[in-house]
Amino acid sequence: MDRVVTPYEGSGYRPWDDAAPVPAPLRLHETTVDPRWVDYNGHLSESCYLLVFGDSADAFFRYLGIDERYRASGRSLYTADTHLHHDREVAEGEPIALSLRLLDHDAKRLHLFHEMHHAGSGLLLATAEQLLVHVDTERGRSCELPVELRDRLSAIHRAHQDLPVPGRVGRPMGIRR
Repeated sequence: MDRVVTPYEGSGYRPWDDAAPVPAPLRLHETTVDPRWVDYNGHLSESCYLLVFGDSADAFFRYLGIDERYRASGRSLYTADTHLHHDREVAEGEPIALSLRLLDHDAKRLHLFHEMHHAGSGLLLATAEQLLVHVDTERGRSCELPVELRDRLSAIHRAHQDLPVPGRVGRPMGIRR
């Protein structure tokens, strides 16, 4: 059985450049709704929203310097928590553009916020908030990011710290009464 791969696996991607300004937010991934992602209601399937956000996160990892070679060294980022918010439907063949901001980070963790927009109309389709943990995959436990990656995260965080924090960040799920 084939496994799910991101569009960036084994291919070129936008690498880190110490001299380049960091965009706020980052816009590293665009795609169109693939026919395989459409459900029986005629729009992007619930699970495929997460697939697309995952592809955006993978573009970010590669931008940061976490690629096949890095993972082969026995380290990676694992998702610890994800909160998805679905705002609008999007249909087969429609263009979508993703943005990503780094809300916070420490030596082992990253807190990200993604937005998915319709690339034609600009309408917000969905958001995802993620907490990621840096892991030593050989030992099966969290570990500190290398200094070089922490420095890059600090540069990204400085560029993103003046962006307004979306109101849904950190919001608990529940039935409001």
